Amino acid sequence: MDEGRARDVLAAAGLTGGAAPEPALLALGENAVFAVGDLVVKVGREAALLERAARELAVADWFAASGVPAVRAAEPEPRLVDGHPLTLWHRLPDAVRPAGPEDLAVLLRAVHALPAPPFTLPGRDLLGGVERWLRLAGDAVDPADAAYLRSRRDAYADEVAALTPHLPPGPIHGDALPRNVHVGPDGPALVDLETVSADLREHDLVVMALSHDRYGTPPAEYGAFAAAYGWDVRDWEGCAVLRGARETASCAWVAQRAPVDAAARTEFRRRVASLRSGDARARWHAF
Repeated sequence: MDEGRARDVLAAAGLTGGAAPEPALLALGENAVFAVGDLVVKVGREAALLERAARELAVADWFAASGVPAVRAAEPEPRLVDGHPLTLWHRLPDAVRPAGPEDLAVLLRAVHALPAPPFTLPGRDLLGGVERWLRLAGDAVDPADAAYLRSRRDAYADEVAALTPHLPPGPIHGDALPRNVHVGPDGPALVDLETVSADLREHDLVVMALSHDRYGTPPAEYGAFAAAYGWDVRDWEGCAVLRGARETASCAWVAQRAPVDAAARTEFRRRVASLRSGDARARWHAF
């Protein structure tokens, strides 16, 4: 799905034209995300993501009832428009500053303190999207690279299943990065709730460790994150396994953009090459 297709879905949903403000693209990845007046609209890539969209809305209501600062839904159920899930959200006030690692850590502590919600959360199927992302990539990526990632996925799936956690399992955000925190006038709030799961709390902490190693998060910022959370996941013997699984997923995730984005094709090749060579410190570029 490219931006043009996503805009067609917005039009089919009646969210463009007439007196409606022109949608402004905020992000294009697993979803196309647009600002439309006082709303944020997320358009999913395919109908198979409808169940996940419904669960994200349920999570937003649960967080609101539990006092966890987070984005709030503007409609209680997703729409399915021309084969694409569409969800509406209240637009947050303008940010007063960039989110920092301490902001993320404090919000994660709040989520990790929650009991199970009144609905079923799935496990964090970190590797479950690999096949779909490679399918969406099609011929835009080398078949040998796709086969390598499938083999790596299968190997890590068994290792992840055998992990013994240090923290008690429970609700997690699932994609815990400062970019998924918005700091408005009322303080930090979580956004992008589609990966909220019930699983090892370590999943949320490994994300920042990988960000330090692959994306250049400064050591001081990572240290501030670990200090604010109260524990450094790198001290856990399972850290390398979760990190390797997430690297595999992150590499495949970029592949889905390869058919329409030359930079994504270059980044995919860079990531695969670093995994093949075992270079754990090769820099990756965020998308």
